[in-house]
Amino acid sequence: MQIYLDYSATTPVRPEALVAMEQAFRWSWGNPASLHEWGQRSAESLEQARWRVAQLINAPPEALVFTSGGTEADNLALLGVTQGYAKPQHLIISAVEHPAVAAPARWLEQQGWQVTRLPVDPRGWVNPLELQAALRPDTVLVSIIYGQSEVGTVQPIRSLGAIAQAHGALFHTDAVQVAGRLPLDVQQLPVDLLSLSSHKLYGPQGAGALYVRPGTPLEPWLRGGGQELQLRSGTPAVPSLVGFGVAAELAAQEMPEETPRLVQLRDRLFALLADTPDLIPTGVCPPGVDQRLPHHASFCLQAANSTTFTGKTIVRQMNLAGIGISSGSACSSGQPTPSAVLRAMGYPVQQAYGSLRLTLGRDTSLADVEWAAAALRQILERVAPRPAQIF
Repeated sequence: MQIYLDYSATTPVRPEALVAMEQAFRWSWGNPASLHEWGQRSAESLEQARWRVAQLINAPPEALVFTSGGTEADNLALLGVTQGYAKPQHLIISAVEHPAVAAPARWLEQQGWQVTRLPVDPRGWVNPLELQAALRPDTVLVSIIYGQSEVGTVQPIRSLGAIAQAHGALFHTDAVQVAGRLPLDVQQLPVDLLSLSSHKLYGPQGAGALYVRPGTPLEPWLRGGGQELQLRSGTPAVPSLVGFGVAAELAAQEMPEETPRLVQLRDRLFALLADTPDLIPTGVCPPGVDQRLPHHASFCLQAANSTTFTGKTIVRQMNLAGIGISSGSACSSGQPTPSAVLRAMGYPVQQAYGSLRLTLGRDTSLADVEWAAAALRQILERVAPRPAQIF
């Protein structure tokens, strides 16, 4: 029996998207910038995909810039805004950002930009008052992740965005984990820039998008042929974007039923593991409405250490049992390192080596959740360090 519980890492391409992609490979292979029939077929397919993705977030299609994925969308947001300034200014991110935001922020810091990293509480939340206090006259951009991929915390984006915009700063959010799982409406959300990724919602890898509110100043990061309204040069990967569009459209249609189903499975998983002494739930626990990603359960190991008992120890053991989960700990040269997210949330360094993430999806059943929980408990009973017995 094999069970995949790593849907936050990537999702399988849904059959409807595969069919649409195959048709695009057959009939929409022309360059969409070409004026002849072959090019115009591709251009039409591309714009239909743009319309479908835009509908997922209630955006005008012309406000969507297609990218190669969420990482490029995040980079375009940060670097595209900051390039517009002749002198370095100030930007704000959170201490629990995805590397696709954290890394370009570090690079900007090396170029002279001032970067404030907002702290989070033990649940991974950013306090809006902390943002209010951190804003400066030269703050030009605030970027706060919407749904944290490692611990599942959903940030108070409405409050954070409103504070940033009232100050006159642009507001960006990485909504890669949220799209297709929770409703997104950029007509109601106070966001100027919002990142999406195809392969998190059952589309193909290698496709993404950045929503750019009309009128938002943004410089291109990739320069060349001037595609995507001069903001992202390069011939678009039309078949992949077609698959993205179909997946986005179906995600929007299915969300009213699928999201409550995932919430029930997630909560059942937490309940099954609630009395496991080796596990500490991380993020918002117990989950509240709109406070945790609906498909996401995360833990850290009570007795984790940097050598013999890490999150990856359990990932490998679960894989041997036919169950795919992940550890939030990053790897450097093959060596485990403590989770920066857990450290930012106040966890001791040793426990930060023990991050575990189980994420659910369309193919996850109640039986899968129950089997995985039982397997995880058995593995922990077998391999977790135990205090020495004193006789």
